[in-house]
Amino acid sequence: MAETVITAEPGRAQRKQRVGVVIANKMAKTITVEIMRRYPHPQYKKVVTGYKKLYAHDEKGEAKVGDRVRVEETRPLSRTKRWRLVEVVERGSGAAPVAAG
Repeated sequence: MAETVITAEPGRAQRKQRVGVVIANKMAKTITVEIMRRYPHPQYKKVVTGYKKLYAHDEKGEAKVGDRVRVEETRPLSRTKRWRLVEVVERGSGAAPVAAG
């Protein structure tokens, strides 16, 4: 799920890429992406699922809630935005996720 791909474009430094699910697209040209990462707990060795929420720049407004997207790190675009949308890997069902709690 949390695959890291390093790109090597000519004239550009290597940048991290992450794959995640869009959980919100209510802001102008900005999407919120949830990145899931699974890793063994250092002491108990149980597999733990960790989540990270990233804000990514979506210039064309092509990503919708539920889509699986690839984002790439970039220069700071705002106070919280440090990622940009590279591609929509898979279209979602279009149903809004249910908030837990």
